[in-house]
Amino acid sequence: MNKNMDNKGLSASAAGQISLGGEIPVHRLGYGAMRLTGDGIWGSPKDRKAALAVLRRAVELGINFIDTADSYGPHVNEELIAEALFPYPTELVIATKGGWNRPGPNQWTHDASPSHLRSAVEGSLKRLRLDRIEVYQLHTPDPVIPFEASVETLAELQGEGKIHMIALSNVTQEHIERARRIVPIVSVQNRYSFADREWDYVVDYCERKRIVFIPWFPLAAGTVAGEVLDRIAKAHDASRTQIALAWLLRRSPNMLPIPGTSSVAHLEENVAATSVRLTDEDYQILSQVPELVASR
Repeated sequence: MNKNMDNKGLSASAAGQISLGGEIPVHRLGYGAMRLTGDGIWGSPKDRKAALAVLRRAVELGINFIDTADSYGPHVNEELIAEALFPYPTELVIATKGGWNRPGPNQWTHDASPSHLRSAVEGSLKRLRLDRIEVYQLHTPDPVIPFEASVETLAELQGEGKIHMIALSNVTQEHIERARRIVPIVSVQNRYSFADREWDYVVDYCERKRIVFIPWFPLAAGTVAGEVLDRIAKAHDASRTQIALAWLLRRSPNMLPIPGTSSVAHLEENVAATSVRLTDEDYQILSQVPELVASR
């Protein structure tokens, strides 16, 4: 797949479908909107029109799963999504998150207290112009708030009709199991790539339990990983990112990558990755990168 391919016929549908909670089908390549903010994930984007154009083009390309959070901006990201896409296409799923605050550029602070999560959900509903959030993710466990208290609050909000489905982010398998004793969990979002495999066991667990796994930072790569990527990308006339995404899509049928970008051209390049077909040898070589790194 040429990275400079003609964009006619380009569609995220080429990735196939995956089901959230056995209820909502989405194409297996989504869009992570975090980059559509200012520097340090703070404030408005430098080019608001360009940011809105990326969101609209994503939907045109068949992307029907968009990931955001109230802390991106903060609040700016959700407002941009509503400005660009409301009224939303019926098949579009917007997944947002709460439990982290954004006090300044490149700064994060925890707050997954029940009171904060309640106000966070209300704020996201207002900014996104929704009556119900389809997928709401606990952004990360709070070290000073009992994990169960955070999940129970989301379950209560689900019971009130403000959340449809509940998800987790930045969690261990133990967290997932504890949460599932309280409420069904439809997806888990952790850092993951062909070269960064700390959460392999969580990917496998999610596949067994039919939980969607959403990897973020899909191109984590050092020198060794970069060399391997370059070699395979050249053979496929593809970009590094396209090869990394192709590996993720093959890694598990429950994988839902959400590559982010602030560029329409890069967005189209990412969607084109759905047509890259790695050979068995390519896949195995990429899979062995963490071992190669460890041996050096």
